[in-house]
Amino acid sequence: MNCYDCPDIIATPAVAVCVRCGAAVCREHAHQSHVLAQDVNGTGRATHDEPLRHITCLACHKTEAS
Repeated sequence: MNCYDCPDIIATPAVAVCVRCGAAVCREHAHQSHVLAQDVNGTGRATHDEPLRHITCLACHKTEAS
């Protein structure tokens, strides 16, 4: 699978898939951040100590940041 955002003349292999839109992205077009993992726990929420890896394409990252 090739990166969705790279030009068609350059076939760059994808290394990840955006968690928001599902587009395949290469290292150059991927943005990695971390989010806290939360589970429903009885009447509240339990937050885990280790954050989850959150990979988005640049378009979705731009939308999340605005």
